[in-house]
Amino acid sequence: MEDYLQGCRAALQESQPLHVVLGNEACDLDSMVSALALAFYLAQTTEADDVFVPVLNIKRSELPLRGDNVFLLQKFHIPESLLIFRDEIDLHALHQAGQLTLILVDHHVLPGSDAVLEEAVAEVLDHRPIEQKRCPPCHVSVELVGSCSTLVTERILQGAPEILDRQTAALLHGTIILDCANMDLQIGKATLKDKNYVEKLEALFPDLPERNDIFDSLQKAKFDVSGLTTEQMLRKDQKTVFRQGVRVAISAIYMDLEAFLQRSGLMADLRAFCQTYSYDILVAMTIFFNAHNEPVRQLAIFCPYTALRMTICDVLEHCHSPCLKLTLIPSPDPNLQAYAQGNTQVSRKKFLPLLLEALSAYFDSTTSPSGQPETVDVSREQVDKELDRAGTSLIPGLSQDEEEPPLPPTPMNSLVDECPLDQGLPKLSAEAIFEKCSQISLSQSSTASLPKK
Repeated sequence: MEDYLQGCRAALQESQPLHVVLGNEACDLDSMVSALALAFYLAQTTEADDVFVPVLNIKRSELPLRGDNVFLLQKFHIPESLLIFRDEIDLHALHQAGQLTLILVDHHVLPGSDAVLEEAVAEVLDHRPIEQKRCPPCHVSVELVGSCSTLVTERILQGAPEILDRQTAALLHGTIILDCANMDLQIGKATLKDKNYVEKLEALFPDLPERNDIFDSLQKAKFDVSGLTTEQMLRKDQKTVFRQGVRVAISAIYMDLEAFLQRSGLMADLRAFCQTYSYDILVAMTIFFNAHNEPVRQLAIFCPYTALRMTICDVLEHCHSPCLKLTLIPSPDPNLQAYAQGNTQVSRKKFLPLLLEALSAYFDSTTSPSGQPETVDVSREQVDKELDRAGTSLIPGLSQDEEEPPLPPTPMNSLVDECPLDQGLPKLSAEAIFEKCSQISLSQSSTASLPKK
């Protein structure tokens, strides 16, 4: 694998047609490993002089936000310097030059910004329900398994098992185990095919890490925020909502809010974050486990606009469906309101409609400069529909937040993971609870400015 990746970087220096194996925009562990392993397989089994290059669909600077990716690469000695990231290759220029063939892995829907690349898609390998049909000659292979890496493993072992080395096998093995919650049948993420191919990899390479060891290590790395800057912590698990010209960031942070608020230079970091990314409101939803292994949720609202902040906080403090049971905790700055959230069953998904109601309450009390009420860019009905749509493609077993069929989560184009804990602490480890990911996109572009009272 390492020699192959060195060749890929060299190939970028030449002007030649490329077959790019592209993972999804989340670039989670499954997406990354699937792209690397599938490109490696295709490069080893194609008789023509075609060049296959795996591309991670994020900027290089964003890799540190994905702790499990970094951990697995380091554990199995894949230098990050050999990887190719989306900001290091101009796919649009390649396509315009007639030199791009795309193979999508772990997703099958390109974002609007890449719509022009649709005609370059020659193959799809995914493990989620079809949302966008493709016509021949594009070959589509979709099977509802727990991990796309399972399908890549199947492709390799059925097509050319002799090319599989221990390094590549270890990447696939660890990824499937993480995606399938350590093959725990009670959680329901692993299918029979996932189980079978994990066993096949273990039979071929008996010295692969023990399942419990690699699972625990990956889970720990996935949610480790030590060493991250404030900006990285906020971006690691973030959603964005646009409404009537107001941009709201909702970030999940896996630590005690009181410890987070004591970070050196925090308020300057929060102001810089909002200014850099044009956010009017920043909502930080923290979650961690106390000494009794019970989930603890806290909430912080940062907003420099007094009327907007006060209205939102008032609505959240007095909401009843559901009731957040908020209790004020000390804040280091008047522009930041901090709370302990007594109702730990309210995950980010259930919080979003409450936030929209709070925004509506603010907009109801103000008008645009012209004196007319502003139009709503994202209606409550639209958001509810999007939430329902996302909720039908998640994994059951860790909470009753969404009534979900046993299907893997479908990544959206502005992917951000989620970790609901709606029924308190299930009979699972703390790390396993975080495994459940809800990936939804609630964003619509808006050109209106922040309304002032």
